[in-house]
Amino acid sequence: MNMDKEKIKSFIGNNIVVVVLVLLCLGFGLANATFFTGKNVTNILGQMCINLILAAGLTYVIILGGIDISVGSVAAVAGVISAYAGLRFPDMGAPFAIVILVASGVVTGFVCGFINGYLIAYLNVIPMICTLSTMTIWRGVSFIITGGKPVYGLPTSFAYLGAKRVFATESMPNGAIPVITIFTVIVIVIMHILLSRTVFGRHVFASGSNRQVAHLSGIRVKRVTLVCHILCSIMAALAGVCIASKLQNAQPNAGNGYEMFAIASTVLGGTSLTGGVGSVARAIFGCSVIAVIKTGMDLMNIYSYWQNVVIGVIIILAVVLDMTQKKASR
Repeated sequence: MNMDKEKIKSFIGNNIVVVVLVLLCLGFGLANATFFTGKNVTNILGQMCINLILAAGLTYVIILGGIDISVGSVAAVAGVISAYAGLRFPDMGAPFAIVILVASGVVTGFVCGFINGYLIAYLNVIPMICTLSTMTIWRGVSFIITGGKPVYGLPTSFAYLGAKRVFATESMPNGAIPVITIFTVIVIVIMHILLSRTVFGRHVFASGSNRQVAHLSGIRVKRVTLVCHILCSIMAALAGVCIASKLQNAQPNAGNGYEMFAIASTVLGGTSLTGGVGSVARAIFGCSVIAVIKTGMDLMNIYSYWQNVVIGVIIILAVVLDMTQKKASR
């Protein structure tokens, strides 16, 4: 009997975010009958996509023991650049539109991530200070490029990635699965395999656990740090072009505050803020918790101001839980 209790306690302790997610779904489902409808579930999945792409990139940086709060601004500037690229091809088809969006995201993210990574890895700038500065810089750049105005007049094919649905059914003639969901799944699978099944992934964990030991073991810690920040910014930029595609316009203030949701999701998914521990796959559960809370509070007509308060409390609780687990393991 005691063995069963210990197993239950161990399971809850190792999967607390899953337990919280189940309880939240049950609570909101009982409070509002529309929570478990197909339309609402699809809405939750759609809300998760942008946050999950951001969280996938942040997982790498946080495993290193760092932080990147510039991801929201990177998303904005990437969306703006992709929109201006789309304006140059008014007659482009859907495949070419996806190429434009992805290419814009990768190039923009690479540039932003390289700057962050070089400053942090080679010039020893504190990650918080560095990304706080670049957050302001990239947000300013997005306003300078657009003159503070949204970019409109994009071709309809530009919205394929963010707003189009595929696999139409009788009940859903416009499509059952959003293209952005398929795109997110592909991105998450790639990022998960890279972190958990490659030599580079092992180097990331080693560098986050103990930089000096990793360096003495022959790991190029500075290069690993640079690449992780590049990957993080590329993910942020891809999230930004998805936002622009979904809205079929680019807003210079897009992605504002998204970094907090992504950080909360990453930590809730089990990635330790002290470094050395984390998983892209488990970040899915963290993103699910955030999406369920936001959707549930919307259905209950709770003001967005209170939603921000709740998310802030969640971040604090996630940090406290992370530190508690660290002490217990020691």
